[in-house]
Amino acid sequence: MAIDESKYSFSQQLIFNLLSLLTVSVLAPVINRFLPPIMAGGLHVDLIVAALISLAIVFALRWVFRPLIIPAFLLVCVALFVNRSVDGYSLKNVIGDYKGMVQGNWGAKDSKQLDILSMYPRRVESYRDKTVRGLREKINYNDSIVRNFSVQHSLDYYDPYFFKYGKIVRFLSLFRYINTHFKYVLDSRRDEYFATPQETIQNGLGGDCDDHSLLMTSCLQSIGARTRIVLIKGHAYPELYCGNKEEFEVIKQVIILFFPKPPIKEIYYHELKGEYWINLDYTANHPGGPYMNDKVYALIEL
Repeated sequence: MAIDESKYSFSQQLIFNLLSLLTVSVLAPVINRFLPPIMAGGLHVDLIVAALISLAIVFALRWVFRPLIIPAFLLVCVALFVNRSVDGYSLKNVIGDYKGMVQGNWGAKDSKQLDILSMYPRRVESYRDKTVRGLREKINYNDSIVRNFSVQHSLDYYDPYFFKYGKIVRFLSLFRYINTHFKYVLDSRRDEYFATPQETIQNGLGGDCDDHSLLMTSCLQSIGARTRIVLIKGHAYPELYCGNKEEFEVIKQVIILFFPKPPIKEIYYHELKGEYWINLDYTANHPGGPYMNDKVYALIEL
């Protein structure tokens, strides 16, 4: 039976209500980490569901004994403070989760790339056989150097979100490391040189667009992703397979959450027969950045 709380003054009631609101606000993103992605009407509502669960917990505490909200609030604050010191889920992540929900639901648009691949899938133009063959020969995702490098850097970022988003966290952590550290280096003016992913790792992540594509696709493939290299006029870039429309929406939301600066306005992608692919080029600071041009010559799937 609930305790009679009529004895509390107006000031005490105001404090309890304020702490209840703050507790719900902070607790909701924490609970959200353990919920699967939830879609409703094209919106990502798992954080809203988490807020309702938090609200129920807080009301249950207040129903038993209203002052319990004080130690509950302090406990959540202490947990966030401790997590910050060990690089875990902290107040910064709480704020980022709310911003990600708003940006993902209302701030970013889809932008399907219209190109020869989408309009005429049977008429993809031939790019020099030598280029395609050379790239295929250098793809290697079974090598121990590639695998160990990929595993190591798939753990660098976003680990507090692994329970919620699973393998996507590992893929985007690896993408962030490679794209943050990759440095562009020209090939010889006379000959095109395709470096194996092992070479690029050992030389400190330097190379041109071909080398970056070989590195990114091989590394991601070594930890379970499905990837391909797209050859366009004057350039090559890697793409990550997202899955169907619903799976694409989840990855899109995660990208917006993990890459908040600058805020993402559009996610560029390729889609054909219900399969969605996003650009992982070094020309953008987030997955799904703009394509350099729409003249697709060839696809190299691993």
